[in-house]
Amino acid sequence: MKEIKSDVVIIGAGPAGAIAGALLAKKGWQVSIVEREEFPRFSIGESLLAQCIEYLEKADMLEAVKSAGFQYKNGAAFEWDGARTSFDFREKFSPGHGTTFQVQRAKFDKILADEAERQGVKVYYRHSVVSVDIAENNAKLIAENDGENLAFQARFVLDASGFGRVLPRLLDLDRPSEFPVRESVFTHVEDNIDDSHFDRDKILITVHPSERDIWYWLIPFADGRASIGVVGEKEKISTWGQDPEQILKGAIASAPELAKTLRNAKFDTEIQRICGYSSDVTKLAGPGFALLGNAGEFLDPVFSSGVTIAMKSSELAVECLHRQLSEEAVDWDEEFVEPLKHGVEVFKTYVKAWYDGRFQDVIFYQTDQKEIKGMISSILAGYAWDKKNPFVAAAERRLNTLVEICSAK
Repeated sequence: MKEIKSDVVIIGAGPAGAIAGALLAKKGWQVSIVEREEFPRFSIGESLLAQCIEYLEKADMLEAVKSAGFQYKNGAAFEWDGARTSFDFREKFSPGHGTTFQVQRAKFDKILADEAERQGVKVYYRHSVVSVDIAENNAKLIAENDGENLAFQARFVLDASGFGRVLPRLLDLDRPSEFPVRESVFTHVEDNIDDSHFDRDKILITVHPSERDIWYWLIPFADGRASIGVVGEKEKISTWGQDPEQILKGAIASAPELAKTLRNAKFDTEIQRICGYSSDVTKLAGPGFALLGNAGEFLDPVFSSGVTIAMKSSELAVECLHRQLSEEAVDWDEEFVEPLKHGVEVFKTYVKAWYDGRFQDVIFYQTDQKEIKGMISSILAGYAWDKKNPFVAAAERRLNTLVEICSAK
């Protein structure tokens, strides 16, 4: 069996894996990425948050992304039963980038993986990890490709396998998510949108007129196409039908404003569904390994936080790993897990409040208090680690106070 030796082996060449690989290579470490698929390949998570741009910059990937011609994005728009509101990320409270992109992930992920390779990372496509043996400073992975096995030897493993969740499966780290089982049904369309209210520079989140825990995304791309999806508990969205096409088209028809926006759309791509996507683990790091992004915990797609959390986890892990490989002492719980989970818990607070209606009340509340709106905009832009923002530092308390204000009005 052929053996590949490197300092670090990363499972998965998506954004978390590609950025981690590039950052490690910049620090002089040899990195191998084991990727199950052949790129380009389809993925959702297409509306990036502004915070993502910082990580693309650090990995020297931003110029390649900018030159790809992706749809510019400056915020998020919301619609519910005729009520409309929007948040401009350029007017946020937190410092940092205020614009970003809406991307077809097949193209975007391929760009990032190619940029990682350009910086010295070796990517092994179409290799599925089938076994792992991980100890401190010594890890061995066996990956299968067309019936042939390849052994990867490294000092550390980063799992960036996303929904593949390789190490959680093989090391029995999975635990149930606290979120109920929800389903997402989605596709890409030729949108032909002529609605004067529609802003292609923003993602549109539509709330179902009567079932407020059902919502839709509409993500415009630069080529006249868009990603459209509906999210809700499986029992509820199954009332529109059993197959994905019935569900998605029935769901859109039941939201009059969204149906109007998409009245000229051509549904020319396979409609897909994902059920039970929320996940959690018993630990994010252990001797010889760490979990990045969705391989660890995935919350919900409502605020497009998945890619941001993935990139943040890569940045934190690389800083810890560089020091550990340099023979310095590292406390992974204190320096990786706790900082990462702070932002995750902030997002979690607002995801829960979205589904119970509290955060929706805040979103649709018309206020002239620009500072508060800027703080909320920072959350929506992905700046969930900015503790100078009161809605980050004390998320639940500040949110509840604002909900009370909205209710009093």
